Amino acid sequence: MVGSLGNTGARRVRAVGLLSGGLDSSLAVRVLQEQAVEVLGLTFRSCFFETAHAEEAARHLSIPLRIIDFSAEHLEMVRKPPHGYGKGMNPCIDCHALMFHHAGRLMEAEGYDFIFTGEVLGERPMSQNRQSLAVVAEESGYADFLLRPLSAKLLPPTKPEREGLIDRSRLLAIRGRSRKPQMELAARYRLTEYPTPAGGCRLTDPNFSKRLADLFQHSPQAGARDVELLKLGRHFRLSPAVKVVMGRNRTENEQLLALRRPGELHLVVIGPPAPDVIIPGTDKVSEEHILLAARLAVTYSDAPQEEPATVRLTDGGQQRDLLVRALPRAEAQTSLI
Repeated sequence: MVGSLGNTGARRVRAVGLLSGGLDSSLAVRVLQEQAVEVLGLTFRSCFFETAHAEEAARHLSIPLRIIDFSAEHLEMVRKPPHGYGKGMNPCIDCHALMFHHAGRLMEAEGYDFIFTGEVLGERPMSQNRQSLAVVAEESGYADFLLRPLSAKLLPPTKPEREGLIDRSRLLAIRGRSRKPQMELAARYRLTEYPTPAGGCRLTDPNFSKRLADLFQHSPQAGARDVELLKLGRHFRLSPAVKVVMGRNRTENEQLLALRRPGELHLVVIGPPAPDVIIPGTDKVSEEHILLAARLAVTYSDAPQEEPATVRLTDGGQQRDLLVRALPRAEAQTSLI
């Protein structure tokens, strides 16, 4: 039997809601809680977003939260999304469908009545127009169980509405890109702390998207470690097969070295404050690439730019010192990804 019985024998309606931690998903939870729906929050961890905002929102909403790590599955989908990308490298339609599919499977496995999301019709022109919302619902495999409480009155009734588990008249009809209705609801529900819209997914960031597109173009089989590198430092493309990654501060230098694989080349200027530099992969790195990487290391160090500087190269267990001059900053910028 789907759902559960309360102490009085009345049916207790239970739902799984996708919780990003943003305002819309939190409002969707509150709208359903007003109808005494028992809510389980669900969020996802990936190479491209974390769960901190969702965890904080769940605490404020006093609901349990389930976290699914689908990093590998999500990376494969992002590599070749059936419905393509948005303005950046964000395949929102395919991403949402994948999340709703996982939510639907959880619903079936644990006896919940339906799934829901905080999506608003027309809030995002490409991924939340009427056609896109319908495509996402159908491709999730759980279209009739997917409720969007904030725009439900503008969309066809779903199974929980038709069967009386949810009172459709108490759902909302928000549409468009204005945030005014949500802000008014937030004040009513006393929701005061939430991140900015679309602030959590790196795939919407233009700079990160440029790096990811470059990675997929030159390293089609790149994995999670390669994606993690994209979040750090400066990246320079030296050839189709070779790029350089350097830290911008001490924290990034430490993170970069932690991600370095055994055998990958490491360069650092000896003496003055300087970035750590690695060359991911070693198969097609030539001496010319190494010298160019060393010059880049000097360019972005505190070493005098007009004088030769010593750069130490670590290659496996071997070390050697290179005496090179800085590459002119304007020339360095031409290979910056």
